[in-house]
Amino acid sequence: MSIRIKELLEELRTVLSSKTIDAILPPLIFVLTSNFLNLTIASVSAILVSLVIGIIRLLKKQPCKYAFGGLIIVIIASSLAYFTKNTASYFIPSIINSTVLIIIATLSLIINKPLAAWASHLTRGWPLEWFWRDDIKPAYREVTIFWVIFLLMRLTIQIYIYRLGESNLTWSNILLGWPFTITILLISYIYGIWRLKKLGGPGVEEFKENKKPPWEGQKRGF
Repeated sequence: MSIRIKELLEELRTVLSSKTIDAILPPLIFVLTSNFLNLTIASVSAILVSLVIGIIRLLKKQPCKYAFGGLIIVIIASSLAYFTKNTASYFIPSIINSTVLIIIATLSLIINKPLAAWASHLTRGWPLEWFWRDDIKPAYREVTIFWVIFLLMRLTIQIYIYRLGESNLTWSNILLGWPFTITILLISYIYGIWRLKKLGGPGVEEFKENKKPPWEGQKRGF
């Protein structure tokens, strides 16, 4: 049990890493600044904060793709808020992002190439052929279905809060961001490992080494 808890904590640490502040701080600065000053200063402040985070990551030789990816999103979001003269417009990209993910995940299920498998392949570099095995793919298909359900829930909440008005957006956007994502990923990991064991397929290394059954199965990573 302690080994599994340690494993989950390591997975959580990987997800959190240094990316959380990249996603949370700029929108928080934007909303707080806009409440006391104006949209122009709020937009410039959010962009500058995102840029500074990216530069710090670069100087410390830390991964900065999330920071600069976040900078692009902040620029787009700030532009929307500035040109529409509506602070709430800053959070439109989050709603669009949820919508796009739902569409992609749903399409991946229709073509029987689940998004969860693609995400794991891109993250871990495991061979795609392993994911498409009949004794492996069902686990990733079911996790992708979970993702669609959770994302639909998030999108519904985001649209509802957006329609309520600006005062509800700050903390709701933060809570529906990384905390929501971390929860989904942890549930996916726990369920995915359990489901792979039930399916009885080979582990990634066993597949690479072309081992014959009986297999030990995938013990770590999903």
